[in-house]
Formats: sequence, C-alpha cells, structure tokens
Amino acid sequence: MGLGAMELIGLGIDLVDVARVERILARHGDRAVRRFLTAQERDYVLSRHRPAMHIAARIAAKEAAYKALQSLPDAAGVGWHDLEVERETSGRPWLRAAGFALVLLERHGPLRLELSLSHSDATAGAVAALVRVTPASG
Repeated sequence: MGLGAMELIGLGIDLVDVARVERILARHGDRAVRRFLTAQERDYVLSRHRPAMHIAARIAAKEAAYKALQSLPDAAGVGWHDLEVERETSGRPWLRAAGFALVLLERHGPLRLELSLSHSDATAGAVAALVRVTPASG
C-alpha cells in the first residue's frame, strides 16, 4: 500500500539562542515559561537537566510552525498555546494543533504539520512543514 501524495503548503524555520532563553528565565521565571508553553510542555522541560535548551527547542518549533501556517488566510491569529510539541515513544517530536491552529488545519485541510527539531549547547532550531496528504488510490 502506497503512502499517497504529499503537497507542501507552507514551510517555516526558526533558530533560538539558548543563552537568550536562560536570560529570559532569569528575569521572568515561571511567567515566561507559562507564556510560551502548555502545561504538558512545562512538565516535560522542567524535568530535564537543562530546561532552557528544551524550552528554546519548543519556542523554535512553534515559531517555525507559525511561519509555515502563514500560507493560510487569517493564520496571524495562532497563539503560543495553539501548538504543542509532543514526543512519540521513539522520541520523534510532533506538533499537536489546538485552538485556532486546529480550526485552520480543519478548515483548509485535511492538513498536517510535520516537525524536525535540533539543538546544540548554544542554539535550538526547528523546521516545520504544512502538508496536505492525499491517500494512495487502489
């Protein structure tokens, strides 16, 4: 059985400096974490050895996804909590859409957001692709 066709609708990329996130956390603490991340994301990053690196990766993911979504009308209304980075059991990251992001994906879809994350000690990066998948026929 084939995978079907995948049409690229939008693409976004973002880089976040980990030291900048560390400075934001030092200045604003939990308030900053709550602004950018959902409760589930906060639980995950705060359990990690170096939370700022994982926070930076999630901010990059959300920014990249926001940029990918801009190919859709009215996408400027998508907020930080409308996108949530989750992990499969294998560790592969993926984006869960909620709120207005989910409305857009359903209204213009069926659409899916694909995500790739990477980070070093200094920088976190993400690439997000907004795709339409057409099931294989026959």
